[in-house]
Amino acid sequence: MAHFKFKIKNESDYNASMKKIDALMKTGENKLTDKQAEELRVLALAAQAYEKSVYTIPAPKTLEGLIELKMYERKIKQKELARLLGIREPKLSQIMSKKRKPDVAFLKAAHNLLGIDGNVLLEFV
Repeated sequence: MAHFKFKIKNESDYNASMKKIDALMKTGENKLTDKQAEELRVLALAAQAYEKSVYTIPAPKTLEGLIELKMYERKIKQKELARLLGIREPKLSQIMSKKRKPDVAFLKAAHNLLGIDGNVLLEFV
């Protein structure tokens, strides 16, 4: 099977590619020929690359935003996060509502357990 690359250069290319992807998807996975399946794969990869380059979401600029992002990524609630961090839920709630400054133990846990860069965490102290 021939492997070829396709690069989406602008929004017009992207829209045309998405239309083609949609049409191929409507055909049904089991009904695609090998050539159509390869075309779908190439278009999907090109669309994904274009979306990553154009539709970037800026990183949160607050500690609370970073923590909320990590909670979203892990699909956990604040109660579960508190347990993971080894702190009580009221303390996490106070930190999240800016009623309490994060202590070193909290920042260390956020770094080790959530993978938040230590340098970024130090900006919030």
